[in-house]
Amino acid sequence: MTAPPLLCRHPANTAGRDFVVGDLHGCVDVLRALLHDVRFDPARDRLFSVGDLVDRGPASDTALDLLDRPWCHVVRGNHEEVLSLVARGKLPPDAWRGIGGDWGADLPPDRLRAHAARVDALPLVRVIGDGPARFNVLHAEFFGSDADLDTGNYPHDVRERLMWGRDLVQGLADPTRQAGLSLTCTGHTPVRAPQRIGAQWFIDTGAFAPAGRLTLAEPRTGRTWSMTQAEARERHAHDWPLP
Repeated sequence: MTAPPLLCRHPANTAGRDFVVGDLHGCVDVLRALLHDVRFDPARDRLFSVGDLVDRGPASDTALDLLDRPWCHVVRGNHEEVLSLVARGKLPPDAWRGIGGDWGADLPPDRLRAHAARVDALPLVRVIGDGPARFNVLHAEFFGSDADLDTGNYPHDVRERLMWGRDLVQGLADPTRQAGLSLTCTGHTPVRAPQRIGAQWFIDTGAFAPAGRLTLAEPRTGRTWSMTQAEARERHAHDWPLP
């Protein structure tokens, strides 16, 4: 069986808008409200996700249903990686529970394997468009240029950094190691507000936490929208359909 590609390319969206959502962690109702606020049009617009659809928040199962939406394009995060490792018996369920995977650690094996098959098909990197308007989406961090990213052939240490790295946002790495990299939307490490460090735009604002927010970003304009779970509840967003 051929392994799925680690990189997926998308043409520029000439008909509508592109948005990128930070780490969702099951906070689907907040996403409903944000998509409503930006008047998301599923016939023209696209949503990209930096991964971590699941764990910690209230609706991981529903979050995985986003993988069936033709307008939603997700990269694999470390929480999807852990789901897969548990399903394949390479990590004990208690390790998953320790990072918020209670919802899935006790699932029937066949259902867990079905979830794993879906996340195993996700790439680590998505490249959108080309030239000055190009942007990249990945989960954690990357050091190198667009040319390095475009190889789609990443050694183990680079794959680990794409899913687990925190050095850049924690100030432990030289930002100049991103020379030649287009705007790159990332998540993984929660920040108080979207933070740009060199080419990389960190948009995980801790949606699952009581005071955290889910952030939606528009790379073309640099605009962001964010909302807490409490704000989404006040607006009865649970009653709204996803596009």
